[in-house]
Formats: sequence, C-alpha cells, structure tokens
Amino acid sequence: MKGRTLRRHFRESFKSLGRNSWMTIASISAVTVTLLLVGVFAIIMMNLNKVATDLENDVEIRVLIDIMNDEEQKKTAEAELMAQIKNLPDVAEVVYSPKEQELSDLIKDFGEELSLFEQNNPLHNVLYVKAVDPQQTANVAAQIEKLDHTYEVLYGEGKVEKLFSFLNISRNIGLVLILGLLFTAMFLISNTIRITIIARKDEIEIMKLVGATNSFVRVPFVFEGMWIGLLGSIIPMVVVSLLYYNLYHTLAPRIQGNLLELLEVTPLLYQVNALLMGIGLLIGIWGSFMSVRKFLKI
Repeated sequence: MKGRTLRRHFRESFKSLGRNSWMTIASISAVTVTLLLVGVFAIIMMNLNKVATDLENDVEIRVLIDIMNDEEQKKTAEAELMAQIKNLPDVAEVVYSPKEQELSDLIKDFGEELSLFEQNNPLHNVLYVKAVDPQQTANVAAQIEKLDHTYEVLYGEGKVEKLFSFLNISRNIGLVLILGLLFTAMFLISNTIRITIIARKDEIEIMKLVGATNSFVRVPFVFEGMWIGLLGSIIPMVVVSLLYYNLYHTLAPRIQGNLLELLEVTPLLYQVNALLMGIGLLIGIWGSFMSVRKFLKI
C-alpha cells in the first residue's frame, strides 16, 4: 500500500470517528469500563500472587544437629552434614545457626526469663534449609532425615502441605477468573465495535459497488478500531495508576515489615498499563477486521 493511500486512510479514520460521534463515544465508553475492570482485577491478582509467593518463600526446614561433647568431632560432623545437604539437587540455601544464636532469638521473642539457660544452653546447633522450589520442601526434608548427625528435621509437616494446596487452588481460581474477565472484555468490546460498523453497512456496500477493493474498504475501519481501543484504554490506565499510586503510598508504610506487602508501583503499573493498551488495541483492530469482513462479500 502506497504511503499516500495510507495517509488518506489515517485521515478518513479520524473523520469517521467525528462523523459518527455517538457510536464512537459508545464504543470508547464500553472499552473504558471493561478495561477498567480488567486493570483493577489484574492489580489485585498480581498482589495476591506476590503474597502467595512470599508465603512460600518463608517456608524453611530446621535441621537440629546431634549434640556432641567432643568439639573437634562436632565441627567435623557439622561440616559433613552441611556439605551433604548443599549437594542435594533441590536445596537452594543452607544457613548455620549456633545454639547461642538460637537461645538469643528465644530470649528476644519470649522474654528475659529464658536468659537463665545461658549458663547451660540445652539447645541444638541448627541448619536452616530452603528448597529451590518451596513446594518440594517435604521431599527435601525427607532426604535430610536420612543423613547422619541429624537429631530432628522440622518444617511444619501437615500445615505446609495444606498451605501449598490452598495457594495452588487460589492461583488456579484467580487464573480462571482473569481469563474469564479477559474473554468477557474481548466479547463486549468487539461486539460494541461490530455494532458501530453494522450501522454503517450501507457506506461499505456503496464503496464496494463503485469498485473499491477489499483492503481499501477495510483499512480505515481497522484504523478506527485501533483508535477506539487506544482512546478507550487511556482513562483506565490513568485511573488505575492514580488509584494504585495513592493506595501504595497510604498502605505501604503501615504494613512495612509484615507478611503482607504490596508490589512496588514500578514496574507493576508499567506492566498493567501495557496490558490494558495491548488489549484495547488488539481487540479494537480484531473486532473491526472481523466485522467489516462480512460486508465485503457483495
């Protein structure tokens, strides 16, 4: 297609938006409302997914090491156990914590009364182990239990499995909901654009009767769909950005350090805005293309 023809199609698409202003406003409004829902829901689901991931990453295995009186034997045994655990294929991290540090943490959490045990510390030296995939924590714990010099392996058996099951179900439900919302958005937006084009079917038929090619007829409508999708995505992008920006700067300082933390404003808003604009453009172009096609067979 020649550059001059392409420029003409651009101009015609803008003129058509103005000539059919009420239908244009209706289409843009449908795109705006639908994409606003998509944007809000996308931000909610991405933050819930972060919470789920943070919960998973907090799961760790506590390996209590056997107590030994011989200091040299103890160091050798601990070094061997640590090396064996690090060599397991599903282990991501191993951190050593001496019993003095364990007692200090207990005193900090439960009060100075426990400082009485500083003279005769009954605790074990501990290895804190994290799995590469948190969902494999139980399998890693089972492998560690078989190693020598392990007194006890703790990871919240029973509770961890229920937590992972709940998170997996929540993710699957969220995925189904967002796919359903995206499908609904595509259906509503494309049908609104289709109604706009159907209202102008006489215009298309006249252009075909005077000898216009299919591409000559189709391209201006495709551009119109693109403009409708683009214009309809601007308001949702602005509203979602302002809402989340204010929400983040209101809530983030209050919940800092807690288990629940919000995603940073960037790159989250860049990702969501790109999604909204992409959906608007894609559905606008696709809806116009498919709607015009049925009137080109004259």
